[in-house]
Amino acid sequence: MNGDFVFVDEAVPGIRWDAKYATWDNFVGTPVDGYLVNRIVGTRALCAALEVARAKAAARGFGLLLWDGYRPQRAVNHFLRWSEEREDGRTKQRFYPNITRASMISSGYVATRSGHSRGSAVDLTLYDLTTGDLAAMGGGHDLMDVRSHHGAAELSPDEAQNRLHLRTVMESAGFEACAHEWWHYSLHDEPHPTTYFDFPITSSL
Repeated sequence: MNGDFVFVDEAVPGIRWDAKYATWDNFVGTPVDGYLVNRIVGTRALCAALEVARAKAAARGFGLLLWDGYRPQRAVNHFLRWSEEREDGRTKQRFYPNITRASMISSGYVATRSGHSRGSAVDLTLYDLTTGDLAAMGGGHDLMDVRSHHGAAELSPDEAQNRLHLRTVMESAGFEACAHEWWHYSLHDEPHPTTYFDFPITSSL
């Protein structure tokens, strides 16, 4: 593994995580290639910015829960192969109810070259520091639908406010939002802007 990468939970104490692509709980419906353990990995620069975001979120009464960070290119390739397979309906209603697998790419939800593979993008949400409950966001991770866009209609006031809390925290810590995915943020000054890594995520670095 590149020496600039670390486990995020070790670099940012107090952060929570659930690496969805290491589990069956994702739009592919199986663990994804390259995710051998349920850990989140990122660059040291990503972790430094996340520590700032964690402190800013805590000041608002929230913690950060991460779903993904560094993503091996082989995982992206897995997504692309899956998008070409015959529809079986197992995950469609939950993750892409109004589009086809193939249109995930043209719609901008799945990239052939993901910024995650550069090590400085993260998928995350907020949770209440008092109760531990996830903040209501009006849709879950990887819901490929207009409801996931920033500025989406039909959100409750609390859902819209929570998305704004997350965006304010992340942008003030040096991240940029993704228009189509309320949970996705990329580090503005990323250290490897043109390099797409492919080492697997294992139990040790």
